[in-house]
Amino acid sequence: MSVTPSASASLQPAKMKKDESFLGKLGGTLVRKKRAKEVSDLHEEGKNAINAPLLPSATEIHPEDTLLEENAERIMLDPTSRENPKFKDLVKVLIDWINSELEEERIIVKDLEEDCYDGQVLQKLFEKLSGRKLNVAEVTQSEIGQKQKLQTVLEAVNNTLRPHGWTLEWSVDSIHSKNLVAIVYLLVALAMHFQAPIRLPEHVTVQVVVVKKREGILQTAVVAKELTSTTEMMLGRFAERDAFDTLLDHAPDKLNVVKTSLITFVNKHLNKLNLEVTELESQFADGVYLILLMGLLEDYFVPLYNFFLTPESFEQKVHNVAFAFELMQDGGLKKPKARPEDVVNLNLKSTLRVLYNLFTNYKNSD
Repeated sequence: MSVTPSASASLQPAKMKKDESFLGKLGGTLVRKKRAKEVSDLHEEGKNAINAPLLPSATEIHPEDTLLEENAERIMLDPTSRENPKFKDLVKVLIDWINSELEEERIIVKDLEEDCYDGQVLQKLFEKLSGRKLNVAEVTQSEIGQKQKLQTVLEAVNNTLRPHGWTLEWSVDSIHSKNLVAIVYLLVALAMHFQAPIRLPEHVTVQVVVVKKREGILQTAVVAKELTSTTEMMLGRFAERDAFDTLLDHAPDKLNVVKTSLITFVNKHLNKLNLEVTELESQFADGVYLILLMGLLEDYFVPLYNFFLTPESFEQKVHNVAFAFELMQDGGLKKPKARPEDVVNLNLKSTLRVLYNLFTNYKNSD
């Protein structure tokens, strides 16, 4: 059956009305569903806003956070702090130090989180620093084995550090979960306690995100963590206060008297080489005068190839002062309390301690 154009045109409006009616109903249904979903989403958003504080925009909740047990918490380094230049410098210094200490073990650390979490590097580092051999398996692949090793290593570390006042900001779980803040806390404490020949950046503070589970709901808070203060304050955690602490804190007026006495003592001997000291802090900082003074006090010539006569870099100066300390110990003196780095950094108290130690032992020497 053929349909004329006019008949087709007459049928089209009725069909359009039917389609419009159907689409209208369908559209109305879709709109109602969309509005219902928006209301539901808004209700859920409001509930979340009430039940949990907002996270910093750059911080993500990890899947494992949702698996936290009730009242458990997880600590994460805020991404902005990870990019902090002072924090990055601290991490680099620690990595270089570990690699220097473990060079003979052919261990190379590139990433603190990935290389320290299983306890292998921490075991070797503590054994090197303490001179103790720990009874642990050399290589462990399983999570249980790694945590058992970490438990043994951290018990030894904690027993060493706790008596000296260190706050233990690390645990087996935090280290094994690759918590960078906990790992850095531990390495800083080891470096300071064992007087590592490095300069740690001072006043390094980072922001961490603390995720806690309370009544099944994740709660977050941002907390500032101080990783390093000043070198002197960190050393003070375990260094005994001596006469110079008291002198500088309570009787600074007598400081010049002490300095004059020490200058007179060192010049009595250095004058034999036509050398003279007028400033204790600066003139002993490169270690040259200390080495020459030890040779004069012990009556021997120190070969020039053993030290840098005109040191230019910080490392060369540290080498000289450390060598002078070795000469002092060879002469029967106790190991100086000061670090070579502190003398090089013009720390008056450290320089006074070293020179006063020489004065008390050689004051009657010609």
